[in-house]
Amino acid sequence: MTLLWMMFSGAFLAATLLPGGSEVLLVALLDDAPTMWLQLLMIATLGNTLGAMTSYGLGWTGRLAKPPQEMTSRSAQIALAWMKRYGVWTLLLSWLPLIGDVLCLLAGWLKLPVFMSIFLIFIGKILRYSVVVFIFMSV
Repeated sequence: MTLLWMMFSGAFLAATLLPGGSEVLLVALLDDAPTMWLQLLMIATLGNTLGAMTSYGLGWTGRLAKPPQEMTSRSAQIALAWMKRYGVWTLLLSWLPLIGDVLCLLAGWLKLPVFMSIFLIFIGKILRYSVVVFIFMSV
């Protein structure tokens, strides 16, 4: 049970704007408990998705302070261009380092549909963690 809480909290924090390496944690926990691969996969995905939705919520409330067009960082401008071009489907890329966090933040800022956002973020996260688990189990 402790392993699952470690995985959840590590994945949650890694999906917010705080830095973190949830994939490294997942591999370490898989090394300790390889038979728990499915539980770890699901908990990592759930934690990371909820962390991403926290960023979404921050974007939703942050819109009150500044419109998305006023964001000046390079990653924010790239993410905003992707969002304008591909809309909510961009959230399939929420697993990407650096820009994925900004995508989730901007999704909230742009008030993209919540349930579709959750679904697409979940799909992107589970695919990423599935690749990590598959590679670990294959080695």
